[in-house]
Amino acid sequence: MSLPHAILTALLEKPSSGLELTRRFDKSIGYFWSATHQQIYRELGKLEAGGLIRALPAEQPTRGQKKAYEVLPAGRAELARWTAASQDPKPHRDALLLRLRAAAVVGTAGLEADLRRHLELHERQLAEYREIERRDFPPGRDSPQDRLQHLVLQAGIDLETFWTRWLGRALAEFADLPGHEPG
Repeated sequence: MSLPHAILTALLEKPSSGLELTRRFDKSIGYFWSATHQQIYRELGKLEAGGLIRALPAEQPTRGQKKAYEVLPAGRAELARWTAASQDPKPHRDALLLRLRAAAVVGTAGLEADLRRHLELHERQLAEYREIERRDFPPGRDSPQDRLQHLVLQAGIDLETFWTRWLGRALAEFADLPGHEPG
């Protein structure tokens, strides 16, 4: 149920076409709520049919022109309702952690190399988040919107920091296992 709310949020920040939304998801919201191009377009149709958004009138009628959308008052009200509603945390599911647990009973073949790969991916993501923070949140940017957006980014930084530390610890543990052969 959160994809429509992610789209409403993005459109309230800036009216956009489906293609622009897809690009914006790739660069911001998609870090914590991903969606494919098809999912975004399908959801735009549902939001429009539900009276929560509307296509902006085209400046010049041309065939194949991108439709840009804006949020209607009903869409803003729905987003405010959803934002204020209480939600319980979702149980964490992670295949890597399950694979590590399984390795305790079937052996660790191949897992160490994948832990190293995961560490590299998390290190890259952490570096990207830190670059976004440096670029988009210089000292003095402290409007309420900036502070809340920065808080979301800081959650990403904290999560990536956790994973890089934990994966380093996991790899050190692997090196200490009896009969360990580096992999």
